[in-house]
Amino acid sequence: AEDLRALGVRGLLLDVDNTLTTHGSQALDPAVLAWLQAMEAAGFTPTVVSNALRKRVEPFAGKLGLRFIAFACKPLPIGFLRAAKRLGLPRGQCVVIGDQIFTDVAGANWSGIKSILVDPIEPERGVLFGLKRLLERPFLRAYRKKCARKGENP
Repeated sequence: AEDLRALGVRGLLLDVDNTLTTHGSQALDPAVLAWLQAMEAAGFTPTVVSNALRKRVEPFAGKLGLRFIAFACKPLPIGFLRAAKRLGLPRGQCVVIGDQIFTDVAGANWSGIKSILVDPIEPERGVLFGLKRLLERPFLRAYRKKCARKGENP
């Protein structure tokens, strides 16, 4: 929370699948729930921003009492910008937290919003996910090298 506060962040734009929970699951790991509660207690406002359909996202977000944007069309900026507007926050006070470079991080960058890339909860199945993860590898390697040169922890 202190690091986000130092960056001027107040709003958390959270991906669902493989970020908050596994693909298609409505269950939340107790550690993730504790983190969400701690962030809210620290004054941050979370909202869900997902490419999944409303019938997937609404029950999940509802269990947590969170606002949501379903079918966000990530990486296009529209979902992120709608979420920031609903929170009543400028883009500079929001951060996108997600597990995919080509949807979450790219969309955040195109929206002028900070981003945090997290490791996926579990490996995805399917050719499309495998291809996306393969294409992400060079970007992750370059990022890790950059951090190592700066003496930072990625």
